[in-house]
Amino acid sequence: MSLSRRGVLAAGGAMGALAATAAGTGPASATPGRGPGHGRGRVRTGFDRLAADGYRLLRGQKVGVVTNPTGITADVRHIVDVMHPDERVNLTTVFGPEHGFRGTAQAGGSEGRYDDPATGLPVYDTYLKSGQDLADIFTASGVDTVVFDIQDAGARFYTYIWTLYDCMEAAALAGKRLVVLDRPNPVTGRAALGPVLDPAFATFVGRREIAQAHGMTVAELALFFNAEFLHENPVRLDVVTMSGWRRSDFFDDTGLPWVPPSPNMPTPETALVYSGTCLFEGTNLSEGRGTTRPFELLGAEGIDHRWAAAANALELPGVAFREAYFTPTFSKFQGKTVGGVQLHVQDREVFDPVRTGIALLVTAKRTWSGFAWRPDNWIDKLTGNTRVRTMIDAGADTDAVVRAWQEDLSAFRAKRRRYLRYGG
Repeated sequence: MSLSRRGVLAAGGAMGALAATAAGTGPASATPGRGPGHGRGRVRTGFDRLAADGYRLLRGQKVGVVTNPTGITADVRHIVDVMHPDERVNLTTVFGPEHGFRGTAQAGGSEGRYDDPATGLPVYDTYLKSGQDLADIFTASGVDTVVFDIQDAGARFYTYIWTLYDCMEAAALAGKRLVVLDRPNPVTGRAALGPVLDPAFATFVGRREIAQAHGMTVAELALFFNAEFLHENPVRLDVVTMSGWRRSDFFDDTGLPWVPPSPNMPTPETALVYSGTCLFEGTNLSEGRGTTRPFELLGAEGIDHRWAAAANALELPGVAFREAYFTPTFSKFQGKTVGGVQLHVQDREVFDPVRTGIALLVTAKRTWSGFAWRPDNWIDKLTGNTRVRTMIDAGADTDAVVRAWQEDLSAFRAKRRRYLRYGG
């Protein structure tokens, strides 16, 4: 199946393709270069380009938006608040994911069904809904087109990409069109890292077979999902790409404002380590929830300086570990002072978050006798297999664990290349 073009933006001249319509694979779109726009405000998101084009891609459609607080413009207005009074687009509905449309819920929560006080629009709760159940919500809403605009964090277990997947599948079942408005991968799109999910371990923290750090944008993932996983019943898909974004860009290169995509993703620095240190959710250690540096602080009662020393002795590229003590205000060890480490990324160009996460698991187990996996083996859902847990339990070192996933990772990287839409 081939990729067709539907829209072209013009602002003082042609600016390349606005949208890519895909039921499968196709040629890459024009590559944004460095050019004179480098620096603050250089990157224009999918929404920015859609709005600049007068919402032509949505003309004549009843539109519902899947979004959260990250769905903002460069001047930090929410896209729902921008579109609602604009007569050029018929926005009728909002769909709220985990944490909710306005972001009032903590991890594992949502806002339920309500009418948004600011706009009066009906807000439907999509959290933990998929398949026909979600398709029925899309049907009941009366929309023609579902628009997706949420900032991702670049990790397989960050659930918004699976909200996207579920919406694609449900929109196809309901006969709806889906439009993905692209935003940057905050930790670059240079490389895919880590183990690839075994489908036997599919959950909401990993529906399908992608790498732990996927190295793609949400629009690229949508193209990948539609062609690789939903090809028997693909959704009518349009993606609106960014302009000015390069694969080598970290979030602070873009000039875009950062809004925490979830309560425990406060900064782009959190996202930088998250694809590795989130693995500690599968252990009895705190992953730093309830502190000001979640996923950068890790620890438990009884851990002392030996863990930081063991981690530093590995001389992992681009990162150092500080002996740290902290008191979580909620989640694991709430109100208790625990010992552990703080990660300090010193050179993000060479830092490998997944390898670092494995090294920290290995050294934690070797230096603290109280180390244990969560009883439900949640670590297997996060890594997408039993191999990481069983190899560490058997005494494997970091290099051996990392070697074990290289064949699967190479195969994923080869597939991934077909759907990349940006250079640099």
